[in-house]
Amino acid sequence: MKAYTKMSREELLTLKAGLEEEFRTQEAKGVSLNMARGKPGAAQLALSMPMLDVFNSTSDMNTLLGNDTRNYGDWDGIGECRRLMASMMEVKKDNVVVCGNSSLNIMYDTIVRSMVVGVNGSTPWCRLEKVKFLCPVPGYDRHFKITELFGIEMISIPMGESGPDMDLVEHYVNNDEAVKGIWCVPKYSNPTGITYTDEVVRRFANLKPRAKDFRIFWDNAYCIHHIYDEIHDTIPNILEECEKAGNPDMVYIFASTSKISFPGSGVSAIATSLKNMEYLKKFMTTQIIGHDKINQLRHVRFFHDIDGLNAHMKKHADILRPKFEAVLKILEEELTGLDIGSWMKPRGGYFISFDAMPGCAKAVVAKCEQLGLVLTEAGATYPYGKDPQDSNIRIAPSFPTPEEMAEATRMFVLCVKLAAVEKLLQ
Repeated sequence: MKAYTKMSREELLTLKAGLEEEFRTQEAKGVSLNMARGKPGAAQLALSMPMLDVFNSTSDMNTLLGNDTRNYGDWDGIGECRRLMASMMEVKKDNVVVCGNSSLNIMYDTIVRSMVVGVNGSTPWCRLEKVKFLCPVPGYDRHFKITELFGIEMISIPMGESGPDMDLVEHYVNNDEAVKGIWCVPKYSNPTGITYTDEVVRRFANLKPRAKDFRIFWDNAYCIHHIYDEIHDTIPNILEECEKAGNPDMVYIFASTSKISFPGSGVSAIATSLKNMEYLKKFMTTQIIGHDKINQLRHVRFFHDIDGLNAHMKKHADILRPKFEAVLKILEEELTGLDIGSWMKPRGGYFISFDAMPGCAKAVVAKCEQLGLVLTEAGATYPYGKDPQDSNIRIAPSFPTPEEMAEATRMFVLCVKLAAVEKLLQ
């Protein structure tokens, strides 16, 4: 079909009339679909149900060291769960603390601790005139909400096919003492699906921060979340690379089993240098005597090791792949060549990033809502919820069925077309 940008006004008006008729027909169906957030679907949740049978009232609840998980102790997590999470995060067990069910909670606590007591003896951020954070965009809205909550100034860093614009990152980090951190989702990024290249990871490790308390917040949320059996993205170990570069304390790594076992009932972990660990320990041992060790033991006995985790994730991929492919197939069939949108084809993670014509994202989301299709709010993938191009839309295919995703994508495409025609006619 002819590109919309090459059509005459008369052609656009004719097209608009047809799209509006199609819109009214779809609206009359009263559909209700939701692809706003990356929630696992029911079939995915069912994969972990046998985990609930791991224990009963007669079960041995002791760790390999003989510690009773029903009692106090093991503030940093039971040893076998630290080993399991370390293998998933590709770090050493001694560098890992296993916490509760949410890695986002660890990130929040880490920011709070930096604000209130500082980083390894530095001036608490709350006492500084200005604190800045770098935010690769489009990015994860919940990261941005944390830094926004504490009044930290957020600076957008454009994402390319290899990761964040490292020239800009180096410029800010190496020259501005107020820049204290950067949010990163290095593998199958939220929402673009991009995996940082080896060069980008090593440039991160070799940063020369003006601020001694600068930290990389490395949210490896999708470290084993592949979609295709034959394609598994890999990245260098940032902790090891930082050690090689003489920056051993510069990174915090976060991960969880939230999209592996049960969201809200999994286990999470932070990995960092031993020096950082000692500093964290002072506060964590005051904050909590120990997290849910029974849940940690349950996960270990269900998954056993990294091979068990990977085998489980293959089952997730088998469920997710048809949903992603349903979206991508329709986008390609309906929008290729129209010059009104572009999208990423992810190899893992939970999202598809779509860029509508500039100035159209809010209109597309509003039209979808009118048809009964709920999307992530336009602008959410940028700090302060403000996408300067009003273009990016995050699609979350995981929760609906493949059939529902196909229907939702057709509705989405209709709204993209109509919003683009209206924009061009302005």
